[in-house]
Amino acid sequence: MNNDAAAIRIEGLGKTYAGGKRALDGISLSIRPGEFFGLLGPNGAGKSTLINILAGLVTKSEGQAEIWGFDIDKHPRNAKLSIGVVPQEILFDPFFTPSEALEIQAGLYGIPKPQRRTAELLAAMRLTDKANAYARTLSGGMKRRLLVAKAMVHSPPILVLDEPTAGVDIELRQQLWAYVRELHAAGTTVILTTHYLEEAEELCDRIAIINHGKVVADEPTPTLLARAQEKNVVVTIDRDLDAVPENICFDKVELKGERRLAITYRKDKVNAGEVLAALQRDGLGIVDVVTKEPDLEDVFLSLVRADG
Repeated sequence: MNNDAAAIRIEGLGKTYAGGKRALDGISLSIRPGEFFGLLGPNGAGKSTLINILAGLVTKSEGQAEIWGFDIDKHPRNAKLSIGVVPQEILFDPFFTPSEALEIQAGLYGIPKPQRRTAELLAAMRLTDKANAYARTLSGGMKRRLLVAKAMVHSPPILVLDEPTAGVDIELRQQLWAYVRELHAAGTTVILTTHYLEEAEELCDRIAIINHGKVVADEPTPTLLARAQEKNVVVTIDRDLDAVPENICFDKVELKGERRLAITYRKDKVNAGEVLAALQRDGLGIVDVVTKEPDLEDVFLSLVRADG
């Protein structure tokens, strides 16, 4: 791959299924090597279609896509060798053990036996003690981790995780992210789709949000979070209140107990100092202030609503 090439470059990508359903509508994205990239959107937005096109499982209707510098139409084999995909659905042959499943997967990629990493991947996914158990006896979390191991058998420079922690308990989720963080620290480009927005906010350098098959946002995570204009502050005052104070700079104000006010305001119109000054002008003494920063969920919902 050229030094200036993107890990994944998508231009004008479209997909129309038989029957006329338009799943992707001219999507363009460029993902840099080594980036931890989040791909978010509501159900039916087109995320899985996009991933399946990159994985070679769905044929695009128009546009171009390159993986690690290889066009998916002109160089499909090299493109597939450059990407590992952990699918959303848990699909297994129940009669193969994890060790056999990884050996078969490595064979499909043409990896010579001396170069296979079966034991290493099983250890990384904490599945060594289940190496020779039938896959049908594994728990849901173990099956999910085995899918990650299968995606990594050919040591691809790009790893795509499609809802990897769906149905996985908190401990296993933390173990999975610890491994993915190690891969990312070692240089692997990671692309994540998830419904857990706090995961995307914590892990991703940059996030794209798609809705109705179109990109509605594609920005560094801090920039995207800054787009949330609504802020919340809880103020404890020095005396009991029977009614909530009103002020033009409050979008919304609620009484939470006799001495706590939950105030919502727009940071593009006023700042926290002006909100507190308004309370003081009403003769209220301020004992304590707790602010809530806008999170990715706030941004996500506002963008999807605006696009709807």
